[in-house]
Amino acid sequence: MSQETRQLISYISPAASATRRPGTGSEPFLRPEIGFTPNWYRASLGIDFGRRWHTEPVYRRETVLAMRSELKRRFPNTKIGGINRPDKPLDLLTGTYGCSGVAAIYGVPIIYYEDNWPNCEHQYLGDNEVDNLEAPELDTNPFFQELMAQVEWIAAHEGRVEGFINFQGVLNNAYRLRGEKLFYDIIDAPQRCRGLFDCICTTMMDAAKRLHKRQLESGVKIDFFTVSNCLVNMVSPEQYRDFLLPFDRRMGEAFGCIGIHNCAWNADPYVHDYATIPNLGYIDMGLDSDLARAREVITSARRAVMYTPTDLVNKSLDTIRADLERVARDYAPCDIVVGDIEAGTPDERIMAFLELCSEINRRMEK
Repeated sequence: MSQETRQLISYISPAASATRRPGTGSEPFLRPEIGFTPNWYRASLGIDFGRRWHTEPVYRRETVLAMRSELKRRFPNTKIGGINRPDKPLDLLTGTYGCSGVAAIYGVPIIYYEDNWPNCEHQYLGDNEVDNLEAPELDTNPFFQELMAQVEWIAAHEGRVEGFINFQGVLNNAYRLRGEKLFYDIIDAPQRCRGLFDCICTTMMDAAKRLHKRQLESGVKIDFFTVSNCLVNMVSPEQYRDFLLPFDRRMGEAFGCIGIHNCAWNADPYVHDYATIPNLGYIDMGLDSDLARAREVITSARRAVMYTPTDLVNKSLDTIRADLERVARDYAPCDIVVGDIEAGTPDERIMAFLELCSEINRRMEK
């Protein structure tokens, strides 16, 4: 796959939220990616996803092996959770600290849960703190140094540091530092916002490049970046274009390939701006988006639809089939991502979803 057409695909490691990894160029026309909440694994295996899971890679390794075994037992002959790949080297990085890492670098305490992903305390910066904020020095930052100590352990025991830290996006991280006042600042104190966004973008890029450098030393080349714009629908298209697009463009230029995640939102108001981001290798959006228009505007990046776990459970198979037919007609080739599947979802429904995707792919191959 050439640099000009480089693509990323969705990737869900056991007990982690969705992230991205490089594509091979041989992906199916309609490629499903399935993932489960920590509670799904806890209900089956009793795993504690609290502080220890995120701070002790030796314990994390034990649980990842157990989760892979459970997936192989319940979903044989599938690729769910990467169970088709060898048990060593294991990805022991993806999922660590959930989506809270950048906020933790800035000193926001992490709250851990035995049955869920970690979250940040609602400990927000005041006006003066934001106005005087500077990007932390990572060489002396306790949280980042603890993370890199885990990376060293992984390198020593696995040989290769596989996987990804979820550095989120500028808007997501800004909200974790500033809270709802952020959206007032966009209107009332735009320069304050720009300063905050610049600090966060600098930290995201600095942390990612340091991690990627150490991974490369272990033989793992990571030369792309994923931006999570989960809160983008909280700002207008004009505000995104003015305040946030410059940072997404900066990251696209710096890393040579970038993926943009939008959760299951309607991405229509932002698609044209996303199409201008350099080296765009991945874009996802919700089913309510104008998929045909998105395919017309974003031609070279791998596209994905975020199919909600509630739709998977509550819609009839006929309705799900109709949804997948529409995705195949208007949007594919693409990924279709069903993450955050909760405990109690029938395994048969998941297998039926995969079979519907395979049925469409077989038809497209003829």
